[in-house]
Amino acid sequence: MWWIVGALVVVLLSGGGIALAVSGGSGPKPQAAPIASVSAPSSAEPTPSASPAPSPGADIDGPLDLVLLGVDTRVTIPDWEPHSDTIMLLHVEPGLRKAYLYSLPRDLRVTMPAFPKAGFGGGTYKLTEAMSRGSRVPGTKKTNVGQGYELLTRVLSGYTGIKRFQAGAILNFGGLAQLVERLGGVDMVVDEKVKSHHRKPDGSMRPLVPGGGDYSGPQAVYLPGRRHFVGWQAIDYARQRYGLPNGDYDRTRHQRQLVRAILGKALDQGLAADPQKLQQVITALGKSLVYVGGRTPLEYAYALRDLTPADLTLVGLPGHGVGSGGSYKGEALTPEGRGFLTAVAKDQIAPYLAAHPKLVNK
Repeated sequence: MWWIVGALVVVLLSGGGIALAVSGGSGPKPQAAPIASVSAPSSAEPTPSASPAPSPGADIDGPLDLVLLGVDTRVTIPDWEPHSDTIMLLHVEPGLRKAYLYSLPRDLRVTMPAFPKAGFGGGTYKLTEAMSRGSRVPGTKKTNVGQGYELLTRVLSGYTGIKRFQAGAILNFGGLAQLVERLGGVDMVVDEKVKSHHRKPDGSMRPLVPGGGDYSGPQAVYLPGRRHFVGWQAIDYARQRYGLPNGDYDRTRHQRQLVRAILGKALDQGLAADPQKLQQVITALGKSLVYVGGRTPLEYAYALRDLTPADLTLVGLPGHGVGSGGSYKGEALTPEGRGFLTAVAKDQIAPYLAAHPKLVNK
């Protein structure tokens, strides 16, 4: 269940987009295929002389480091370069019974290596730019999202010290909204007043001010307390950053909360224990989710079948803006935030959080 939920709840896409799962590791480059083509485990009974085959994914034992991306692809604009507007990382401990979900700021200043595939010479840029710079196809105006993902994960490895990410996911709003609707909505505790920059109270889009630049008219408002969200509300709440005290840091916290809320609702409905039902959900998502190579989502679903919302710790990494000559250059994590990344790479998260309890989102 976890891989499906994780792959579908990264919410910060600025418009349309695509959904991809990109497997880590070496080997020939896989070809994209609809995720619906992944077969659920067979329900056929074995012959009396046959030993039951292990369930797909039974050999996955962790630790796991997974990348969850929300990418602005602007599919309505030809050859728009994709930007990773949300970068969530999920670490699952050995034994697969405890996990940690944390976010990196989209504007984090990072060092990027040279990437000849894209004709990129390297340098220091915002993390969100890694996907776009890596996706360029020299000599054309075309873009390659898988290529952009490759550069992004190299950057992430260099910054975090995590040597290998087993898999990653890139997704769009449509798949997320549809998933929340199929679950009958989700329940969340809103921790601060949030005004929507994009939606009216009835869910329709706010009109642009003549000439562009901003929106106008009544706004949807999400007040503190326990709330039930339908699909569009869940997405809208979790994508807001304007007007919040800590901007993007508040937004990424809300996104992590949404991950846990969707996981809880999916488990309540028995999806983790019913591969057939889970496959039906995947199939219904259609082209909003595309799978590329490696281990299938159902294999991760089986491997992480015992992981519950109570087993998921949400971690917020503190940071601050950095600049030069009075101009904003991006974000930098504090030493405490960088220390957490070191703990992840060494699989020593629990003792680090015990010494730095304020990092845990309550």
